[in-house]
Amino acid sequence: MSSFGGPRVLGSVCGLLLFGLPLGLLLGLLFGLLIGCGERSDVLELVGSVERTQVEMVAPVGETIAEVLVQRGQRVAAGKPLLRLDSTLTQARLAQAEAELAGARTSNRVAALELERIQRLLDQRVASDQELERAQLGRDEARARLRAARASLEAARKRVRDLELVAPASGVVDQLPYQVGERVPAGAVLVVLLSDEEPWVRVWVPETEVVYVRPGGPAEIRIDGVDGLVGTDDGVLQGRVLDVAREPGFTPHYALTERERVHLVYETRVRILDAPEGLRPGVPASVRVALVPALVAGDADDVGRAAR
Repeated sequence: MSSFGGPRVLGSVCGLLLFGLPLGLLLGLLFGLLIGCGERSDVLELVGSVERTQVEMVAPVGETIAEVLVQRGQRVAAGKPLLRLDSTLTQARLAQAEAELAGARTSNRVAALELERIQRLLDQRVASDQELERAQLGRDEARARLRAARASLEAARKRVRDLELVAPASGVVDQLPYQVGERVPAGAVLVVLLSDEEPWVRVWVPETEVVYVRPGGPAEIRIDGVDGLVGTDDGVLQGRVLDVAREPGFTPHYALTERERVHLVYETRVRILDAPEGLRPGVPASVRVALVPALVAGDADDVGRAAR
């Protein structure tokens, strides 16, 4: 059952005895009291959509899909292989890099032996200083080529590893746009995971109400179709305001409510604390956010730091 209360009354008490006052002063006081007796609800009702952290796995290179190791809807743990691209060409480049490294090692060894030989001849007054300098330069060049060959080999090995896409976090496989045998371009999304992190509802708070919404404040969420999946009779999910945008935007057409009469709104995320398993993103949701009294100067600074 909802834990939020009904409307609250702001302003002064509207029952003052005004007998004997001048008519002008009486009217002024009555006008001020009528303004002060305006009501503001304790709860702000909003509509939005459920969102989850989506992890997109993209193709590192343009290549053909060799294996798809998972299915849509399958739950996977972090580190599980999801898909493999054809590695024929990449393996060939890896072999080439290994051969180049072997050649660079041989050249480095030859250059080192040549430098030792020239140094012995110089000690015997047979070689010149110019020959020694050339041998030293040859040794330095061989060392540089060896370092470059090692770096090329590491890059080739990484390209081979990148052809196997693994889950960076635990979650559920949501999309597999391509099938085995299809050639995909570099940067194409091959797998989309829905992370196991708690979902949230994206809503838009009107400019006139944003000062009453604080990060960390309680909220209630209702989502059509999940009444039987939660442990309450009324199907209410508990939530908490995650953050409030620093900059305002314009009201999305699907976020309008009958109470809303402003155009500027602040994007706000409300985390669902007891979301049922398998709740998908994009589902419409209604949110009731508990409003707090108007902020004083010190509180405003705290909210500014908590807002994103």
